[in-house]
Amino acid sequence: MAEHNLPDWTREFPGAITVCDADGIILSLNDAALALFADDGGAKLLGTNVLDCHPEPSRTKLLGMLRDGLSNTYTVRSKGRTKLITQQPYFTGGHFAGIVEISFVLPDPLPHHDRE
Repeated sequence: MAEHNLPDWTREFPGAITVCDADGIILSLNDAALALFADDGGAKLLGTNVLDCHPEPSRTKLLGMLRDGLSNTYTVRSKGRTKLITQQPYFTGGHFAGIVEISFVLPDPLPHHDRE
């Protein structure tokens, strides 16, 4: 298990949770993120820069998110499965502190409910 400062419930959360600071340094990976990124180094990614893990144009987009404290949410389809990826800024004392990325597989088909 990688050392991290995430609450205990996040360790076994069924989606990958990655946390980086405002400079892009990876601070935390839950168990699903460690498994997802095992071929890229797994726990060895802790303390490295998340920008080094992203090719263009993703790298430039992430750099802007870190600079401006922006969010990004999208889906991706790979190996017959659709995943939701959301990258959200987090704040400490009202100041931008970094980005949390949560990624998980969506059911197929995905139910949709309008609740207006």
